[in-house]
Amino acid sequence: MYALTPRCSNLPPLRRAPPPCRAATPTPAISAPPSRADPDELRSTWPQRAWTLAGSAAVLSSLSASASLAADSGSYAELLAAALAAYSLADLATGVYHWLVDNYGDASTPLVGAQIAAFQGHHRHPSTITRREPCNNLHALARAIAFALPAVDAAATAAHAPAAAHAFAGVFAACVVLSQQFHSWAHEKRRRLPPGVEALQDAGVLVSRAQHAAHHRQPYSTNYCIVSGMWNGVLDRNRVFEALEMVIFIRTGVRPRSWDETDAAWREDTAAATPPPVTTVRN
Repeated sequence: MYALTPRCSNLPPLRRAPPPCRAATPTPAISAPPSRADPDELRSTWPQRAWTLAGSAAVLSSLSASASLAADSGSYAELLAAALAAYSLADLATGVYHWLVDNYGDASTPLVGAQIAAFQGHHRHPSTITRREPCNNLHALARAIAFALPAVDAAATAAHAPAAAHAFAGVFAACVVLSQQFHSWAHEKRRRLPPGVEALQDAGVLVSRAQHAAHHRQPYSTNYCIVSGMWNGVLDRNRVFEALEMVIFIRTGVRPRSWDETDAAWREDTAAATPPPVTTVRN
């Protein structure tokens, strides 16, 4: 599907580490592996709760506006269609963003550096996300939505957009914020999942544990989407991200992290997650 033929004839097939046609920008070295989070770092703070509340209020305001407009026009079918489209595209959006922060930039990257470091640290200690309190896990995305969604709604209102536009914006924003909770449930043990979540995962409504587990196998280059995972098969079968990585490399010389041997600092710390063996002393 993607027959890329750059000028350099010695470039190998996709998903291999090609020798650069010119000096490539090296992946920044990591000075030290991320450590397990301190229990206090997993608890929600009052500012985190406030940002989560602000993001939730923005979503509810958008959905309320769409419901009000739909009640006036009776366009409930369009409302439902817009909500389903937003749910689907939110899954795709989380996959694209997840791919970008997993493969490009580092902790010093403006605006998203902290999230890049957090995603790579998550590969080191994947189960930590299940111990985060909800607002601790959701506040960063909720803060972005608290700023962006009211502006989008205001623009839609000024343009006299229909109810479906507000519904799309509200559902898309809600799914993006909640994607981190769905992500957490994809790492959780079955017995600890809230009632109904396992059934939603099995039905494909939420990203499943089995599907997301494939992402946590080296080189961490598949199954990036974390809302429902509906786009993972399409993106991986068609090698979409591999093609984009090759285009970026040919244009800029920048290699994605997935082309190289995984830095030991980012491999899952299985020893820390495994309890020490019990020694039996015989009398």
